Amino acid sequence: MSLYDDAVLVLKGHEDHGGPEGVGAEQSGLRQSYLDHLAAHPDGLWKSCPAGHVTASALVIDPARGRVLLTLHRKLRMWLQMGGHCEPGDPTLAAAALREAAEESGVAGLSLLPGGPVRLDRHPIPPPCHVHYDVQYAALAPSDAPHTVSDESLDVRWFGYAEVPEVADDSVVRLLGAARERLGE
Repeated sequence: MSLYDDAVLVLKGHEDHGGPEGVGAEQSGLRQSYLDHLAAHPDGLWKSCPAGHVTASALVIDPARGRVLLTLHRKLRMWLQMGGHCEPGDPTLAAAALREAAEESGVAGLSLLPGGPVRLDRHPIPPPCHVHYDVQYAALAPSDAPHTVSDESLDVRWFGYAEVPEVADDSVVRLLGAARERLGE
């Protein structure tokens, strides 16, 4: 199965898991826009697609300590979850998200939260990129796992759940809320 086929299957199977009123309709609409994008752009997984491209990310979470690991993105200068572009060697979107999380955090032994993507988030990106159709997962970090700062980051740091709204934008706050809901917190 190709990465394209996997992406279509993952998106068709993505379901909103509840949350605030209206979230289900928003996620359903995003899912359809992602599927429409891929149907119109067979190259819609790749950075070279001028109409935008699907990306994969993962919020690294340590539920035992009530914290998340965020990266201060070098280009965007924002605290974000780990993630980025799909690569030709990625067999699945989940594998791309896990690869990106491990590369950007330096944390070994990450595992994705079961149940597929936690959220979808479409956002504009400064040129030369245009739009990211981000498929967002959550990754569980082993206790006391060391982390490092990659070339794509200015910093990588743990934040308590309550600190996230103070440092990150609404998309990260929504992702944390969806991940905690998936965890049953």
